[in-house]
Amino acid sequence: MLRIAVPNKGSLAETATEMLNEAGYTGRRDPKDLHVIDPVNDVEFFYLRPKDIATYVGSGALDVGITGRDLLLDARMPGAQEVEQLGFGGSTFRFAGRPGVYADIKDLEGLRVATAYPGLVDGFLDAHGVAVDLVPLDGAVESAVQLGVADAVADVVSTGTTLRQAGLEIFGPVILESEAVLIAGPTEAEGAETLLRRLRGVMVARRYVLIDYDLPANLVDEAVALAPGIESPTISPLRDPEWVAVRVMSPRKDVNRVMDSLYAIGARAILVTAIHNARL
Repeated sequence: MLRIAVPNKGSLAETATEMLNEAGYTGRRDPKDLHVIDPVNDVEFFYLRPKDIATYVGSGALDVGITGRDLLLDARMPGAQEVEQLGFGGSTFRFAGRPGVYADIKDLEGLRVATAYPGLVDGFLDAHGVAVDLVPLDGAVESAVQLGVADAVADVVSTGTTLRQAGLEIFGPVILESEAVLIAGPTEAEGAETLLRRLRGVMVARRYVLIDYDLPANLVDEAVALAPGIESPTISPLRDPEWVAVRVMSPRKDVNRVMDSLYAIGARAILVTAIHNARL
């Protein structure tokens, strides 16, 4: 039975659970449940703190898990490896300090740096040859400089508004671009490949739609250039021999532009259908 670690709370929890449901797995219905068995799919779900998932998976106690790349690197568990990016939970990690004080991470040498991700930040600074005194905090890192606990911070940045409100300025290189990832333990587990294939199908379904349209047969090459699909479109004859029906997968984010372009060259009866799941 495949043992899967899932975030029990936090920004990754809801979307991770939705992805697993869309992939055909039956998880918990009660948010208080920490262990659920899905006998139909031969899997067990363990709902854990996101920061602990890499530890459980890396030690071999659980087979696979969903967590953030930042949390995986912060855990420093050699047995846990990233298998697949899952396309949600994006975040960026940067250094910040008082405006005009720091221009580069070399300026942090010997100073105090507060962070909620000491393993991640220590590894990054070690790779750049910078030695600092790390101050581990569990939250509200942006207040550390103002309260005199640290000289600079390393934290998650989205717009930078929170850091600016705390009187801080971003500097230096990006520490990490993170997102939710599927991780696996030191030994390959039965059922892990099926899970990966299902999750990939969910991601494809979220990124693509089906476009169906009718088109004069002599415009097929022009239409295919506008919407080539994954491999190639399906072309079917219509009762009128001068027209064909076309079906193609197209990126969801481009669908309105593609519809406009197809209509402009002569396509008609253009329909868009959501994809609920896929295997490519």
